Amino acid sequence: MMRRLFSLAFFISLSFTLLAQQQIEVKFLNQYEELLKEVTISNGGRDTIYQTDNRGFANISVNPSDSVRIHADGHITVIADIANLTQKPEVHLHKNFTWKDLLNPMFYIINGGLWLLLFIVFAETGLFIGFFLPGDSLLFVAGIYSTNIIHEFFKELGIAGINNEWIDLLLLTGLISFVGILGNTVGYWFGKKIGPAMFSWKDRFLFKKKYLHDAHDFFEKHGGGAIVFARFLPIIRTFAPIVAGIVDMSRKKFMFYNIVGCIAWVISMIFAGHFLQIWVRKQFGFELKDHLEVIVIIIVLVTTFPVLWKLLFAQKKTT
Repeated sequence: MMRRLFSLAFFISLSFTLLAQQQIEVKFLNQYEELLKEVTISNGGRDTIYQTDNRGFANISVNPSDSVRIHADGHITVIADIANLTQKPEVHLHKNFTWKDLLNPMFYIINGGLWLLLFIVFAETGLFIGFFLPGDSLLFVAGIYSTNIIHEFFKELGIAGINNEWIDLLLLTGLISFVGILGNTVGYWFGKKIGPAMFSWKDRFLFKKKYLHDAHDFFEKHGGGAIVFARFLPIIRTFAPIVAGIVDMSRKKFMFYNIVGCIAWVISMIFAGHFLQIWVRKQFGFELKDHLEVIVIIIVLVTTFPVLWKLLFAQKKTT
């Protein structure tokens, strides 16, 4: 008799628990807007593992009166209130830093905003040590987040922003173009002053003499147009202005190609990211922001392919 009563009580308790639970569709991502594939939800003393779909969503079962602990490998655990999740079904988990993050454009946008973006564009040529930085993919992603970047920039300066898509784009393009032109100019000046001595330098962690020779060959083949073409080629764009200074290219001629090349590079990358995001959303109903990892890989492959092809072709030619 007691067993039956206990079983009945347990069944009733379980039934009320199940009835009290509700299904919530929640999107899980980290601070870099990367979708999480698997999360663990702790609710009522139970841990449940959920697999998310290709949009980062998972249907989770929760008790409306409770809060839940959300965990994912490599991320900091967060506690979320069910009421808040019902109103805004989106959870951001903070990803722990790894060295791989340095290749992620969102790392720089999240942690440094426009100021760090401008420094990176300048460093790629002005400091001749930025060849490992994600210049092309960084500008493409900056185009996707152009409005957010500019609004945060105005907020830091204590200035009221202007809610206009084109003004945001033109301002972002203008600032990045300016520092890009300035960086190339510093590289050109550096090449004129001490560039020839660089060919006798020993290889270091942030300097490889081979890159300098590659840039020199590229410059010899394409002439002044190399300054324009180099903007679209990683590594080459870092050393091209230095080589222009070494071969004593006319300052006026260099500045012309410098301005044209930089503006063309920045506009193509920024505008491509911004308007491709809008077009894909309208045509296919999904966000490029949700697939940044794939986009970055494609951009890196496309932009580095000419350099890799040259290296492979040169190796075959010498054998």
